[in-house]
Amino acid sequence: MTSQAAGLGAEIRTDIPCRLDRQRWSRFHSLVVVALGITWILDGLEVTLAGAVAGALKESPSLQFSNLEIGLASSAYLAGAVLGALLFGWLTDRLGRRLLFFVTLAVYALATAGTALSWDIWSFALFRFLTGAGIGGEYTAINSTIQELIPARYRGWSDLAINGTFWVGAAMGAAGSLVLLDAATFGADWGWRICFLIGAVLALPILAMRIWIPESPRWLITHGRVAEAEAVVQDIERRGRIDPDMPSTSLCIRRRAHVNLRDVTHTLFHLHRRRSLVGLTLMAAQAFFYNAIFFTYALVLTDFYAVPAASVGWYILPFALGNVLGPLLLGRLFDTVGRRPMIAGTFIISGLLLAISGWLFREGLLTSRTQTMAWTVIFFFASAAASSAYLTVSETFPLEIRALAIAAFYAIGTGIGGVAAPFFFGALIETGSRSSVFAGYLFGAALMVFAGLVQARWGVAAERRSLEDVARPLSASGD
Repeated sequence: MTSQAAGLGAEIRTDIPCRLDRQRWSRFHSLVVVALGITWILDGLEVTLAGAVAGALKESPSLQFSNLEIGLASSAYLAGAVLGALLFGWLTDRLGRRLLFFVTLAVYALATAGTALSWDIWSFALFRFLTGAGIGGEYTAINSTIQELIPARYRGWSDLAINGTFWVGAAMGAAGSLVLLDAATFGADWGWRICFLIGAVLALPILAMRIWIPESPRWLITHGRVAEAEAVVQDIERRGRIDPDMPSTSLCIRRRAHVNLRDVTHTLFHLHRRRSLVGLTLMAAQAFFYNAIFFTYALVLTDFYAVPAASVGWYILPFALGNVLGPLLLGRLFDTVGRRPMIAGTFIISGLLLAISGWLFREGLLTSRTQTMAWTVIFFFASAAASSAYLTVSETFPLEIRALAIAAFYAIGTGIGGVAAPFFFGALIETGSRSSVFAGYLFGAALMVFAGLVQARWGVAAERRSLEDVARPLSASGD
């Protein structure tokens, strides 16, 4: 049970974290995964559409974008995601997880609808920036909520599986683009607009699905809202079953004011500086790896393999399948074999495979189909690696700064490895030189291998451990 002292500075003895972790998987957890994890489907839809419509944007009578302008718009999306993650991450720790996952989804819906109404490169880039801000905010609010509601023994697999649903959205975007980007059906200037409207329409029922998701009991406790936290946990317990083999433990929390910037800086760069190094390295490497390749995926197919713009979706479908299967099939190993070997292994394998396929591309030994097959195999591993980077930064830092930590590493990692990547690769592709593109692939491969080695040396073995055991809350007191 939980003591009812809730004033500022008061000590609260609670067993709520333990009771959440003792739960067996139930319908409640499945519904949480569906209602919140669907965010990644939306992100996958957005990113895929941005890649699939690249050719259509170049051919649009009203826009007529160049490769560099398409790269600029992609970078604007990522820049928005960086700033949105920071802003909404800070608000998520202060105002609660539940409020923010409504706000961020609303921002996304309005901005992606605006994208469909764009009239030039600057309006398009602005709306893509705002769409990215909504998605970046979703990452922080959703990841922190899921981490704090899912029992410890399922945390690794469920987190990877949820992040892997990004590629369900990618497949939806690819399939939709095959019809919507057919100029004979919708014309050269309407198909891509309808593509972006789809995301706005899909967001509306998702808002309704989230109404019943409760606030994180862990967040409620640290803010002195003891009765609300107890009510949420009791409701979860009524719906499911407890694992009797797990010991019952309690934690003493001293309610405190909002964490200030000095506390955040001390935690990230002093108390947990090694974890910060690992998180930053993983996030930056996977951000460059993914954003460089996927945002320019369509350009490689159209410019080097002469694939018609309207047919790009066919090549994204097998690529998306590999990305979905990776986290699903490998995910349980992150909870059994362990975080350190699995995260390091998937990063290193992804980098080595990209280097090999990049050499084959430079030598002209691949066709559009074999290039797609190579990317499918590479991202089977890379998808699990990228998902594990988000898992790492969301479970290895204290509860009070969890959302902001997710935001900070997502923002810094994406800023370093992601924002410039599409523009950089767009410029490489613009040269028409396979050797130049290969050099970019080698750089991305080296980043992944380096990140895997950092994880192998300094990563945290967080599998099957309570969040409070992995990272002691800043407000914890006593034993």
